[in-house]
Amino acid sequence: MANAAPFSLPTCFNQVEQLSDNLRFIALDVETAGYDISSICQIGLAFVGFDNSIEAFSAYIDPCTPFAAGNTRLHGIDAATVKNAPRFVEVLPELRPVLEAYPLIQYSRYDEKAFDAACRLAGLQVLKSVWSDSVAIARQAWPELRGNGGHGLANLKKVLGLHFKHHDAGEDARAAAEVTLKAEA
Repeated sequence: MANAAPFSLPTCFNQVEQLSDNLRFIALDVETAGYDISSICQIGLAFVGFDNSIEAFSAYIDPCTPFAAGNTRLHGIDAATVKNAPRFVEVLPELRPVLEAYPLIQYSRYDEKAFDAACRLAGLQVLKSVWSDSVAIARQAWPELRGNGGHGLANLKKVLGLHFKHHDAGEDARAAAEVTLKAEA
């Protein structure tokens, strides 16, 4: 998978134009607008190189659905935030080649389920990606945390000394990547 060709990110991820052959895996996180798991309003990607470097990016997505007050309180994203943002159906075709070319790391199975649901809602084929769960990775690496604060990002942030803003897709993607790298170490 490391031999996949460099690619261009969609304009909503315009911070980076090309990624090199150094790419090892991508950590992915989403935030949703409401209780419908398909209502993706932010996508975060953390690109992890073979040298363990991490470059994280995020983009707002117009979920084309109303925002639930509880979700907005959690992540701070509302209809005004995503005004003029692209829709999932516009972004996925550009992201699909890279998301299917590299292993994807998520923090819990939520992100894969959200992508699958958003694909079905948009009439798109679900991703043919290899997904791994950094919660499972953390449970294997730090079994002593079971019943002692657990393996949630909030506890791992404290235990592992991670620095990120929880419930921001780019930050959470970076955190999932860092948890995976620390577990490997």
